[in-house]
Amino acid sequence: MSKENTQTPSSINQISDYNSDTLGDPNCPYCHGLGYVRQDLPINHPDFGKLQICSCRENQITTQVKEHLYKLSHLEELSHLTFENFNPRGRFGILPRQADSLEQAYNQAQHFSRTLTGWLVLQGNYGCGKTHLAAAVANFAVSIGIPTLFITVPDLLDILRFAYNDPDATFERRFEDIRSSELLIIDDFGTQNATTWAQEKLFQIINYRYINHLPLLITTNLTDQDIDERIRSRLRDPDIVTRVTITAPDFRNPTGDMGYQDISAMDVSHHLNFSNFSLRETEKIPKSDLQSLKKAFEGSVAFSEKPVGWIVILGDHATGKTHLAAAIANAQIDNDYPPIFITAIDLLDHLRATFNPNSTITLDRQFEKVRKARLLILDDLRTQAASPWAREKLYQLFDHRYMAELNTVITSSDSLEEMDPRLRSRILDKRLCKIFGITVPSYTG
Repeated sequence: MSKENTQTPSSINQISDYNSDTLGDPNCPYCHGLGYVRQDLPINHPDFGKLQICSCRENQITTQVKEHLYKLSHLEELSHLTFENFNPRGRFGILPRQADSLEQAYNQAQHFSRTLTGWLVLQGNYGCGKTHLAAAVANFAVSIGIPTLFITVPDLLDILRFAYNDPDATFERRFEDIRSSELLIIDDFGTQNATTWAQEKLFQIINYRYINHLPLLITTNLTDQDIDERIRSRLRDPDIVTRVTITAPDFRNPTGDMGYQDISAMDVSHHLNFSNFSLRETEKIPKSDLQSLKKAFEGSVAFSEKPVGWIVILGDHATGKTHLAAAIANAQIDNDYPPIFITAIDLLDHLRATFNPNSTITLDRQFEKVRKARLLILDDLRTQAASPWAREKLYQLFDHRYMAELNTVITSSDSLEEMDPRLRSRILDKRLCKIFGITVPSYTG
């Protein structure tokens, strides 16, 4: 530092905005208590003549910045959420694939907090740890002095709405502060009231940060299909966005979710597996009938080990069809994409329930979830007595899965002749489908 370039009494008047609270150490040999200095630089240097904060004030400035950012980001009540007290593998009892997804999110959040480049999107159900990780990123960034805004979408929209009546801040100023903050973290994206105005403002904020390559972290429980198409296209850009889906259950009830799809019936069928399936060899049943049961069993085991195409199991009631279908599902439950196991009647009820005005899910979203499932196991299919609407939905479901060659298991007590002819024509495609007919009598005799 050059003594000639430190502030003189005459130049103090030029920074009248600084009061006694901003002064430095009176005994500082560089600023002599002023708190600011000018560096001894060549006249052509870009920082020539600019005031710099003196080193004696660094701790004070750091503290002030941290307090200001915590108030701006509403992080006071979340200051305890850090990387240090986050369990990367979740609580005891969750499935390995659930723990893996949580650990991946933890690692990506840590990496993002240290680099602050690109975007990070954390998707998952309520209570899976998204907000903890987002707050941990914010707390880390604030601790090193990064201007950070951590906010939920409803609060963000409220700040913008209230700016219209705020005499101390214009709407434009508030909007600019949000969209151009050095680090923006939007928590619980999707809980907002999706008015046209709200959608437009969210798009403008996200699009601005996309164009200017500003770091952004978003947490949401929405699927891609539920996000505005313009925003969704930006969230899918692999060059800038890292996406992690957390499949871990609610940490408040880790053993209450075993990783099944929310409409799946696996919670009542988890005990049905191949090891407790009876081939009924001790019963007085014709050999040909026992052979049909054995073939269905062996075909189901082979399919569970390597699901490819369709498998259809036909037979009378209580002959083991559901047991075999559930055993296939249970053998696949540890995969990254757990199967959907559901009866045809329950599936149609779930679809009808979306017509309720109070439903939180649309028909399209519910139907799409089933139609595109990696493995769909539909138990007790009966099309003969179904209503025209139900028959049409089932046809749309199977037609899509047939064209996309998605792995599917069907059980039915109907014969092929009794099925909807459109579905029957697809089942009879030997290239894609294997049919097993169980001819043993009912277990109940």
